[in-house]
Amino acid sequence: MRFVFTLRQAGVTDTRVLKAMEQIDRARFVRGLFAERAYDDTPLPIACGQTISQPAVVGLMTQALEVNPRDKVLEIGTGSGYQAAVLSKLARRVYTLDRHRTLVADARAVFRDLELHNITAMTADGTRGLPEQAPFDRIIVTAAAEDPPARLLAQLRTGGIMVLPVGQSDTVQRLIRVRRLEDGYDYEELRPVRFVPLVEGLAQD
Repeated sequence: MRFVFTLRQAGVTDTRVLKAMEQIDRARFVRGLFAERAYDDTPLPIACGQTISQPAVVGLMTQALEVNPRDKVLEIGTGSGYQAAVLSKLARRVYTLDRHRTLVADARAVFRDLELHNITAMTADGTRGLPEQAPFDRIIVTAAAEDPPARLLAQLRTGGIMVLPVGQSDTVQRLIRVRRLEDGYDYEELRPVRFVPLVEGLAQD
């Protein structure tokens, strides 16, 4: 399949991640004019001025997260719901937050249609995380902050991994992986990326 071949070319080699991305049809998460481009390796516009990430970036971020079948995962930035759906095939439980009510409602509808029952999608300020469900084994952030948010780092269990884009503008961002150690954090830079900014508070839509 060309889709999987493209992912492999981009460096997605984890067989569990490739299988999960084969199982989740990206076309279910793209609407209107852009539906016919669902299998292109490119970001596409969705509602509320947001985007659905490039499949290769979804694959690389998922691979970097090293999700295990017993893991509880927190995603900040539900967007279309595509990343959460992929994670649902790899983890025990996925909690996903977005500041846009419209996006959360749309994503929930797709999760129901696809019978992805291990995802909980909520409208919330992602910068605060989800302390009532912490600690998390894995945290993934699909919007860029200047630095890894301290509130989110605090919700990562010891031995856990967080993957997120970090940068001060939409032109200079790096994807990083943070591992929580017994005595601090280990930071690893992975690749350049471009994401929408991480914004505090709830949106009006």
